[in-house]
Parts: sequence; C-alpha cells; structure tokens
Amino acid sequence: MLFDWLMNTDLNTDLNAVPITHPAQKQALADLLARLEDVDVVESTAEEVAAAREEVARDMGW
Repeated sequence: MLFDWLMNTDLNTDLNAVPITHPAQKQALADLLARLEDVDVVESTAEEVAAAREEVARDMGW
C-alpha cells in the first residue's frame, strides 16, 4: 500500500501535504521511493520478500 502510494505521489506537491514533524521524514520517504524504483517489487518472490523483511528487522532491536 505504501509502495502504491509512493509510486502515485508527486514528490514536489503530495509529500508537502504529509504531516511530518521533521524534514528528515520527508527525505526518508523520497529515499524509499528512489530505492523502490530500483527494485522490481511486483515481480519479487515470497522468499525474496521474506529475506528482505529479515534483513530490515535484523538491526531494529524489536
């Protein structure tokens, strides 16, 4: 859902409407979109998604 929203967002206008408390949050969304554009998310296998989740969660300390 976030991927779909980011892919359909005009970064110059729509992100200005997002309620953020620090400019780094807007930059993080822009960076995420840039990374997602480099990866074929739609064609990812369940195993690739699971591996990515594990990689991201590894250092989160949750």
